[in-house]
Amino acid sequence: MSASELTRMVKVRPLPADPVVVEATEAERAALASRFGLPCVQSLRAELSLEQDGKAVLATGALEAKIVQACAISGEEFDVTISEPLSLRFVEEGALDPALALDEEIEIELSPDECDEIEYVGDSFDLGEAVAQSLGLAIDPYAEGPNADAARKEAGITGDDVPSGPLAEALKGLKRD
Repeated sequence: MSASELTRMVKVRPLPADPVVVEATEAERAALASRFGLPCVQSLRAELSLEQDGKAVLATGALEAKIVQACAISGEEFDVTISEPLSLRFVEEGALDPALALDEEIEIELSPDECDEIEYVGDSFDLGEAVAQSLGLAIDPYAEGPNADAARKEAGITGDDVPSGPLAEALKGLKRD
């Protein structure tokens, strides 16, 4: 496994009493932008409360980020604000379902209030990498910028609600006014 761009190791015992703030430096933001194929990560901050949950650690809080990404339609760069609740559960290695380790197919249904489980080894876990992964999951890969409709129009692309193609043209000729 390669080193994380945003490493923030937290010891399992004793857990910090106050919320933990993970805020990316300029260099970390540049590395994360490269990792996620973004022109820029302007800011990244997460504040998480940690609590013991048996042998696991539950981390709850929120992630706030400002990024610049390219429009999926025009390629034009635009600003995006991300605000996501976080609910993560750090578990000791081997505590997850053994079928997962054997690459067997199992079906898991999660309710919206259940959290992601992340394994750790030793006496600490990387809260920063969990925040970085959460950012990656929050980025919309098909985000459209403010000029997406104009780019579609310029390219001659109509909406899905307007029939197009040879059959649509033939039917349009049969339609009475």
